[in-house]
Amino acid sequence: MSDALVRTPQLDALYQRYLTNESSAHFVADVARYYTLGTLARLAESSLLTTRRAAVLAVGFLGDFRWNAVLGRALRDRDRVVRLLAEANIRELWCRDGSDFHQARLASVVRLNGCERFDKAAGESTRLIHAADWFAEAWNQRAIAYYRLERFGESLRDCREALARNPFHFAAAIGMGHCYLEMNNGLAALECLRLALQLNPDMENVRAQVDYLQRAFDEK
Repeated sequence: MSDALVRTPQLDALYQRYLTNESSAHFVADVARYYTLGTLARLAESSLLTTRRAAVLAVGFLGDFRWNAVLGRALRDRDRVVRLLAEANIRELWCRDGSDFHQARLASVVRLNGCERFDKAAGESTRLIHAADWFAEAWNQRAIAYYRLERFGESLRDCREALARNPFHFAAAIGMGHCYLEMNNGLAALECLRLALQLNPDMENVRAQVDYLQRAFDEK
């Protein structure tokens, strides 16, 4: 019998303890003591509901961008709790790529965008992209800055680059849709927002936008 099958009840017990004491530090320490991320990734697709929930939560806490696909697939799980756990953690995984230096530079860009210093954020993210072209979230953060600077064509391009490097990046797909709306291309916007929903079906605000755009086209 495999280690995954033997240890599944233990993982479930650790998850139940976490639900009781809400101590993420203890959960992370205990899970890391007994499980590798490879095993957790396999358990994230278990037929056992509690095991899937526990494994997705653990990957969200312990994983980095290399495990992005695990949470990306979990966004479409048949269980709503699994989907919510995946969505709550996947954005953090998008930021855990590259070296400590790259992650620190990205954190600076995120702060600049949050403080609405969009010119500075665009410049900082450009430097990060030159150093780490593969860093999908760097492209996404520059797309955010460009969008807020009303540079919609450049924002659209960067959203595409982010999605090309991270095919689970539903936020970049939403960004593309919003850029197309600003550029008066409702049909392209509708296609992008539908893609975002395919990646993350629980986004009710995006679903409402899709319904609104579809009705607008149907009424023409």
